Amino acid sequence: MRLLRSGTREFERFLGTLLERRHSSGGGTDAAVAAIIGKVRRRGDRALIELTARFDGVRLTVGKLRVKPAEMRAALADLDRGERRALELAARRITAFHRRTLDKSFSYRDASGMRLGQIVRPLERVGIYVPGGLGAYPSSVLMNAIPARVAGVPEIVMVSPPSWIGDNRAVMAAATIAGVHEFYRVGGAQAVAALAYGTESIRAVDKIVGPGNAFVQAAKRMVYGVADIDKMAGPSEVLVIADSSARPEWVAADLIAQAEHGSGDESAILLTPSGSIAGRVSAALERALSDLPRAEIVRRALKKRGAIVVVANLIEAFELANRIAPEHLELDIRHASRWIPKVRNAGALFIGSLSPAPLGDYLAGPNHVLPTGGAARFASPLGAYDFLKRTSIIEASAGALRRLGPTVARLARMEGFEGHARAIESRGFREAGKPSFPPLPDQGEAGASSRQRTSRRVRVKARRSDGK
Repeated sequence: MRLLRSGTREFERFLGTLLERRHSSGGGTDAAVAAIIGKVRRRGDRALIELTARFDGVRLTVGKLRVKPAEMRAALADLDRGERRALELAARRITAFHRRTLDKSFSYRDASGMRLGQIVRPLERVGIYVPGGLGAYPSSVLMNAIPARVAGVPEIVMVSPPSWIGDNRAVMAAATIAGVHEFYRVGGAQAVAALAYGTESIRAVDKIVGPGNAFVQAAKRMVYGVADIDKMAGPSEVLVIADSSARPEWVAADLIAQAEHGSGDESAILLTPSGSIAGRVSAALERALSDLPRAEIVRRALKKRGAIVVVANLIEAFELANRIAPEHLELDIRHASRWIPKVRNAGALFIGSLSPAPLGDYLAGPNHVLPTGGAARFASPLGAYDFLKRTSIIEASAGALRRLGPTVARLARMEGFEGHARAIESRGFREAGKPSFPPLPDQGEAGASSRQRTSRRVRVKARRSDGK
């Protein structure tokens, strides 16, 4: 793992590479994904079956696309008791947190007498994407489906790629706990296309959420507008700010935790004003990797996008953290809570040495679907609010229209929209002294001349009809 010092040319190159991720294009991925989406739109279930065989090595039939509800219930019943309790504890905590994120409808009357408000309703049908194949991610099921259930979504549809070794029972059990209504054995860009456009077996949804590989993310971006999406989720990221009070072994463990996901593009960065901590964390990393099952995967990620950076002070560390806007930001420093106001951009903030990012990955309560690639500058974690839609309420009385209508008409005419103004004035609410319908902008002198010419043509035509 590279050891850098802030302000050096080498550090600036590393930071530039990191920030450049925000501007990367889909390249060849986009063309391949567009072709996949086209196939699903044209051929429906047949395309899903063919693409699943091609990309996942699993041959399905139309009847096997959907996981039967009885299969989901059986998976939960067969799950190891300890694993079931762990999933249920996580589900309870995630539910409790997300209930607090709900928006509520409201209504009030303002000083003019107008009733204003907002109706908040759940979406009708949403799709959640859960990575799968050889991996097992029951936590992703809980984090995506539970907020939708808390929001009151009546139809939660889940897709996840199948594996040649068979169904993942933990994922199926988690889907049952989370309240998933439909579960389909399909993944990749083809699953996103099916959710957006529908096939013979899968009805289209209103919104698609969940993480996935580059093909899944490209597909989500391409179908946006047909269906809503949550965000573009990239590889996992962690940034740790540590001072001399930090335990090197703990910091090393937290860097490894986010680097072991397997894409090779994960980002793990330590910012510290302590040269001693930088060296000790580097040594701790080597010791920790000596017996880690996924050590080679972690080494590749750390070599590509990992760094230990010695900064001038903690102020500089927070400035750099805000520029990077990481998915996970850990504060392993003295009096960590006092530094919270310095954090402007982060997907999730972990305060103190006893709050490692994996706590949030599984059951702390807040969502682990977080903005990546610098998107924490403007985006938020997935929440129950993502599954709600809002409708504005406007109910005017005669008194309100009498007070406000003339100003509306004036504003409309400022923008050249006479029809907007007349929609108000036709109800009898005009500025004092204004005619019922003032001349349109093109009916001034030019308009008068045009009417005169028309009048002369009519008189000439009348004379000719009399033989004169």
